Amino acid sequence: MGRGMRAGRKRPAGGKKTMGGNANMQQQMAQMQAVQRQMEEMQAELEEREYETTSGGGAVSVKVNGKRELLELNLSPEIVDPDDIEMLQDLVVAAVNEVMRQVDEASENEMSKLTGGLGIPGL
Repeated sequence: MGRGMRAGRKRPAGGKKTMGGNANMQQQMAQMQAVQRQMEEMQAELEEREYETTSGGGAVSVKVNGKRELLELNLSPEIVDPDDIEMLQDLVVAAVNEVMRQVDEASENEMSKLTGGLGIPGL
């Protein structure tokens, strides 16, 4: 038996190692690239969506897009009290925080649909 050869082990025809592992790696890379494209498309779609919420029983309403840009802020005239500006500020903050939470939740839900089975950390 030749040096470095072990009994019972045969090399494939041509003496080269098989590429089965490489083909599997290429398939995984193709899957990851497809998921990446889907994620980019989903992100663009999410950025186009609009989200709206209210606070104070509808006295304050805000609308933002998926890029987290404030599009509209509407105040009912009856809540504008110069002697109680803090209440108005609190209602605006509450409405903005809620609509931003909605954007985050929608984004997380949609992305988890794409990445759910992949076990990607941070997604």
